[in-house]
Amino acid sequence: MSDIVGRYFGSLTERLQKVADTQGAAIAQAAEICAESILNDKLVFTFGTGHGSFAAMEMFPRTGTVTGFRPIVESSMISFHRVLGDGGARQYRFIHGREGYGTAILASHQLDQGDAMLIFSHSGLNAVTLDIAVGAKERGMKLIGVTSVPHSSSTPSRHSCGKRLFELADVVVDTGVPKGDAGITVGDSEHRVGATSTSIAIAVGQAINAATAELIVKAGREPYIMVSPNTTEKAAADVQNDRNYAELWRRLKMR
Repeated sequence: MSDIVGRYFGSLTERLQKVADTQGAAIAQAAEICAESILNDKLVFTFGTGHGSFAAMEMFPRTGTVTGFRPIVESSMISFHRVLGDGGARQYRFIHGREGYGTAILASHQLDQGDAMLIFSHSGLNAVTLDIAVGAKERGMKLIGVTSVPHSSSTPSRHSCGKRLFELADVVVDTGVPKGDAGITVGDSEHRVGATSTSIAIAVGQAINAATAELIVKAGREPYIMVSPNTTEKAAADVQNDRNYAELWRRLKMR
């Protein structure tokens, strides 16, 4: 293993361990909010833009996740990997900073006061993210933010509310990732490599998901958990997952 590879994994491991050591109570509080919504036949909407959308999408229907989490996947907020041309990075950068677009996104979903909103955002300060956060609060939803307080607290809000995600959320899980995200120096280059915010956000999301499942079991209910179809038990997995999808559809039809 080269030195830089070891440095990167060392940095990621150290940051993950810090989250495990310091954010257990916040993750438990987030799981309580999620479990309450799911146990009451409601939904936990998840949202993120850019790389934050990866963590939001991992919450369901990923193997091992609980039915009741409902990612909001807006293509203009996640499809910038082509960089140039249709759906490129410049279009994403433009719309990402336009206040009001998140409000339009929420208007396309039937949200209930008993639902919860879980937002993943490293910086926690851009317009669309805060549209979603403000809109959730206005609807009476509990709001969970997975964000970097060190980064966010050092940069002004880019929304007319004047606040950042960590200032709006009922529960904040602080990833602790430093401002700028990447943290590994390469020779004399002024720019660093080795971003960790996405990996940590996904890990936090999976921890919330697992803790939510545990609370549902402790409440005497069976959680609807997604299972992998990529095994020799594919037929049984398909039956289980179809049951999960039917449960999600039942919740949606109640709106």
